[in-house]
Amino acid sequence: MDKKWDMLPSSNEDREKIWAKNRTFAGDVWFRFRHKPTAIGGLVMIVILLLFAFLGPLFTNYSYSTQKLAAVNIPPIMKVYERPDGEGYLHITQGLKLLEVNEDGTLGAQLEKVREESADSMTIYECGGEEVALYYGGSPYVVADPESGVIYPSKTLWNKSYILGTDSLGRDILTRLMYGTRISLMVAFVAAAVNMVIGILFGGIAGYAGGTVDAVMMRIVDIISTIPLTLYVILIMVFLGSGLQSIIIALGTVYWVDMARVVRGQVLSLKAQEFVLAAKTIGSSTKTILFQHLIPNAMGAILVTVTMLIPSAIFMEAFLGYLGIGLQPPLASLGTMCNDASETLRSCPHQLLFPALVICLIMFSFNFVGDGLRDALDPKLKK
Repeated sequence: MDKKWDMLPSSNEDREKIWAKNRTFAGDVWFRFRHKPTAIGGLVMIVILLLFAFLGPLFTNYSYSTQKLAAVNIPPIMKVYERPDGEGYLHITQGLKLLEVNEDGTLGAQLEKVREESADSMTIYECGGEEVALYYGGSPYVVADPESGVIYPSKTLWNKSYILGTDSLGRDILTRLMYGTRISLMVAFVAAAVNMVIGILFGGIAGYAGGTVDAVMMRIVDIISTIPLTLYVILIMVFLGSGLQSIIIALGTVYWVDMARVVRGQVLSLKAQEFVLAAKTIGSSTKTILFQHLIPNAMGAILVTVTMLIPSAIFMEAFLGYLGIGLQPPLASLGTMCNDASETLRSCPHQLLFPALVICLIMFSFNFVGDGLRDALDPKLKK
């Protein structure tokens, strides 16, 4: 018989070995989380948005409040006309002005007006020693030779000075989008941290105490839940004034009720477990049982709830900003940018598209991460 088919020697100790990589609980959670593509995609998108919001302004040449009234409502992709001297292009602004555009797509100065010829629906401008006419008698408006009426050749050109264009006050939309994303994320994270602390303490005490204490505390939660958040924010702003502080206080003092309910439910289901009875038997204090046994075992549901609260808080901040009761100008948030863009929705729809797109990305990203954490932290789904 061929020797290569002989059985290898083995022992009972070898048979008992489990040939698998040992992982801690955190390692096991990360293993299941990173094998969910949507969760990893959401996490990567959150990191990109954080870099965009906090590091992006360092690489721009503008501030969120810098205005250039000569470049109002300039789109990211401009329609330009060739200059008669061949040294660049001209762009017609919404204010019926002519703006110089360089060969590389950067914006130049505004041309000086020479005269108005209302009879011919033309405005004459001086351009490099020659006259050019802005003809507004038809649609679309064109740049033409004032003598012959010949329309100069046109083309589309990417706006290199303002990559995403400008708003109705000549402010850079890209820079304001960075600051707006930063403000919205800051509001959401601060509100989530406050909600997490208050919700864990309130819900944990209510669930562990039970009885009359639980009933009274949960009735308080029910009363707070019935107050409309918009009315609550308005009342806070009456006392504290409009601004970021009022929004954070409003979200931080109301949004914790969902967290409290989740923590209470987890504590109620865990406090009858054997490990809690064992802790009581050895004389552990209520504080030790609650914060070293019950809360850590409920951390999975807590983390999932936090990841779901963050996009909810961002959406609420954007909604308040859209209503005009959020941040005050010139501060930017995603909601105030949507509010500002609604005035020029027909002529400049891109001004609403960009902040709305960022809101959608944030909402989807945190929801995907929360969904992935829920599956990763659930031991029943372990395979």
